[in-house]
Amino acid sequence: MMSTSELKRTMSIALVGALAISFAPILYSVSGLNPLSGAFFRMIYALPFLALIIWFRGIDDNRNFNTRLIAIGAGIVFALDFVSYHSSVDWIGAGISTLIGNSQVLIVTLMSWWLFGERPNLSILVALPIVMLGLLLISGIWDDEPYGSNPVRGVIAGISAAVFYSGFLIIYRFANRELAPATSLQFDSTAGCVFGLLVISILPLQALHIEPIDFQPTWPSHGWILSLAIVGQVFGWLAISYSLPRLPAAHTSFVLLLQPVLTIVWGVILLSELPSIQQFLGMCLILGSIVGVTVYGSVEDGAEGEI
Repeated sequence: MMSTSELKRTMSIALVGALAISFAPILYSVSGLNPLSGAFFRMIYALPFLALIIWFRGIDDNRNFNTRLIAIGAGIVFALDFVSYHSSVDWIGAGISTLIGNSQVLIVTLMSWWLFGERPNLSILVALPIVMLGLLLISGIWDDEPYGSNPVRGVIAGISAAVFYSGFLIIYRFANRELAPATSLQFDSTAGCVFGLLVISILPLQALHIEPIDFQPTWPSHGWILSLAIVGQVFGWLAISYSLPRLPAAHTSFVLLLQPVLTIVWGVILLSELPSIQQFLGMCLILGSIVGVTVYGSVEDGAEGEI
C-alpha cells in the first residue's frame, strides 16, 4: 500500500499530466493547421524527444517483435482518432469536441464487454441514452444559433474520434501485456501513428473535408505544434502513463475527469468558445454520464475471461 507521501507525489504527477494534456486541443486550434497536418507534426516532433528519453535512461525493453507490432498497430488506429478529433475541434470547438471524445469511457466499456467478457454494471446502460440526447443537443439540430462552424459535422467527427480512441485503447492494452516501459510503448505507438497519418494523407478524402498534410513548415503555426508535442504528447502522456496505474481508483477517476473539464475552461477563456444554452445542456448531460460511468461503472470478469 502507498504511503501518504508517495500518494501525494504520484497524484501531483498525474494532475500536472492532466493539466498539460488539457492544453493540447487549444494549442492545435491556435496553430491554424489542418487536421492531418496538426496530427502528423505533433507526432513526428514528439518522436525524437521520446527516443532521447529512452536513450538517456537506458530503458530495457524485453518485448518481442510481434508485441511491438501490436503497439505500432495501435498507433495506426490512433491516427484515425486524431484526424477525427482535430476535425471536430475545427467544426465545433476544442471544449465540446474534447468532451465528446471522452465519451469513449462508454465505448471502451462496451467493447471490453464484447471482447473480454467484462460485464458493465447498470450505470453504463443508463448513461447511453443520456449521452445520445446530449449529442443531439450539442449538434444544434434544434438550435437557432448553435456554436461552431458546422456543429452536426463536428458531433459526427467527435463520435468517430471516440470510437477510434476506444479501439486504440483496447489494442494498446493488449500490446502492454508484458508491462513494457511507458516510454518505449509510447514511442512505438507514436511511430505507428505517424505511418498511419502518412497513409491517410495520400488517400482521396477531400469529399470528407480532409485535406492532405502540408509539409511546408510555417511560423508561428509549427511553434504551437512543437509546444503541443513537448507539453502534451511527451510530458503529459508520460506523466499520466506513469501515475495512473499507481493510483487508487477514486484518484484515477478524478484525474481522468479533470482533463476535459479543464479543456472546456481553456476554450471559454482563451478561445472565446461560448456554446448555446442547448449545447451547454447537452455538455452537462454528457459530462454527468461520464462522471457516473467513471466513478460507478465498474465491470465484472465474465466466465470466458480475456482473449
